[in-house]
Amino acid sequence: MMRRRPGRAIARAAVGTAVIAGTAGAVHHHQDQKYAQQDQAAYQATATQQQLADQQAQIDQMQQQQYAPPPQYAQPQYAPPPPQYAPPPAAPAPAESATMTQLKELVQLHDAGILSDEEFAAAKQKVLAGG
Repeated sequence: MMRRRPGRAIARAAVGTAVIAGTAGAVHHHQDQKYAQQDQAAYQATATQQQLADQQAQIDQMQQQQYAPPPQYAQPQYAPPPPQYAPPPAAPAPAESATMTQLKELVQLHDAGILSDEEFAAAKQKVLAGG
């Protein structure tokens, strides 16, 4: 029967441990690179989005400046309309003549029934004749 040598078992254990440790280190290194790439991609996406937002803000500002009228052509503030000129006052009614006043009185008396048709016609002829 063969005996095993104790040094080989230790060497085999040491090699196994080194292989496991090396593999773990390589996996860890690979994971670090993967996460670093993901972080870089996320940073670049955020930076790109920020740049796009800044560019859009600049475009909006330029459009507002482009379409805004210069101050001298800006919309005037509300001002009341200019006063409308009133027509000249109506000429005062001419003073009624004595003849017109007498005729109106005769009409009122006739309408009230105080003068008959014949009396009204006679009185009217008399006023119109100047008497």
